[in-house]
Amino acid sequence: MAGPGGVREVTAEDKKIQPSHTAPTPARATPEAGNAVAPPGGARDGVLAAGVVLAIRFGRAVRAAIARWANAAAVVTWLGWAVVVSVVLAFLAGYALGWQEFVAGAWAGAVVLAAAAVFLIGRMSHEAVLTLPVNRITAGERAVAQIEVHNPSRRLLPGVRLEVPVGEGVAGFQIPSLGQGGTHEDVFTVPGLRRGVIPVGPVRVVRTDPLGLVRREKQWEERVELFVHPRTIPVPSLSTGFVRDLEGNPTRELTATDVSFHAIREYMPGDERRSIHWRSTAKTGQFMVRQFEETRRSHLMVALSLARADYSGDEDFEMAVSVAGSLGVRAIRDARTVSVVASESTPEFARRKLFAMKNLASMSPSRLLDDLSRVEPTERALNVSDLARVAADSIVGISLAFLVCGSAVTPATLRQASRHFPAGVEVIAVVCDPEIVPSFKTAGELSVLTIGFLEDLQQAMSKRTAA
Repeated sequence: MAGPGGVREVTAEDKKIQPSHTAPTPARATPEAGNAVAPPGGARDGVLAAGVVLAIRFGRAVRAAIARWANAAAVVTWLGWAVVVSVVLAFLAGYALGWQEFVAGAWAGAVVLAAAAVFLIGRMSHEAVLTLPVNRITAGERAVAQIEVHNPSRRLLPGVRLEVPVGEGVAGFQIPSLGQGGTHEDVFTVPGLRRGVIPVGPVRVVRTDPLGLVRREKQWEERVELFVHPRTIPVPSLSTGFVRDLEGNPTRELTATDVSFHAIREYMPGDERRSIHWRSTAKTGQFMVRQFEETRRSHLMVALSLARADYSGDEDFEMAVSVAGSLGVRAIRDARTVSVVASESTPEFARRKLFAMKNLASMSPSRLLDDLSRVEPTERALNVSDLARVAADSIVGISLAFLVCGSAVTPATLRQASRHFPAGVEVIAVVCDPEIVPSFKTAGELSVLTIGFLEDLQQAMSKRTAA
């Protein structure tokens, strides 16, 4: 109904909400609105996740507590734990049974433990440097090691004890109090009684009480190795009387390319054009080529058996290592092509014997002696015959082979070992038998040299070279 001025009045019926032709879009649930709808089973998954989180946190707390307890337990020595147990038992027995002597003893022990704990207070800010000026010596010599302790902090550091593990022993030093920037140096000797590799370090600073009830350490990671080389002797040059190469007698094999001219022959299909001899071709009217004589450099090999069955004891094995070192060092200094090999061991889990060998470093005498410092005899290493077989198959161009072994090897085994090498290879077996009269026997291309002392090798090589 229109009112004055043409304005329609709103009636009560007009105030009723009329349905719309377009359905309103329902509002989406959002996390901000707080009305997110949880999927089925969500409550159960949430409880499970919360349980997992709590379990992980509890596990970390327990592990941290165990680590702290282990660190604290490591500080107390076995003597300290004995005193702790004694004090606890004395307290229990004294108060339970009314024995005043036990109570007094328990309190005395508690006072001693508390006094010992005082020695652990404070930080150990020391810095230690271990140096070994000479890390290669010969068996029977001594090496000098130097230790330097420095105080990098701005406060006074009390005196501590310094320990340096040397092989299976420990070298100990008492370090005095060090002021700001103070330094203390000390030296000690490392005896190289026998061949081997001696680990020196790592250095550790130790703080302990006078009774040794508690012990606190600070250890560095630095460790050095002292190589104790086998004893070697100078032997005559292996270039004379033993090897065939450019300076010696050439082989009788002919080849198309080499450095030693042999003859001129007619051209054959497959010959290289650079080998054509043009002057002879012009004279004869047909292609002629140069023919050369093969002159290969000799390859010297030293094979050391590591089979314990090939030796009667440690003495002949050490002599064998010295023999291998003496021959290898001489060949390296002569600039020969040399291979020094040793027996490989069969792993315990292997069902079959492992036919393999160790190639020792032969670039320099020191590297070779370093490797020889590490070798040890084993029950599962290849014997001298199997080692010769592997070496003959693996190393090409051997002209002279030294087989080094002990007195337990029979002549039949040595003959079998020499048969693995091709014809033309001279095989010399060096048998180490301590304190025996030296001898030298030859059978075909096998020579057996038996020595009782290392010096016998030098004399035998001198006689063989002169011959």
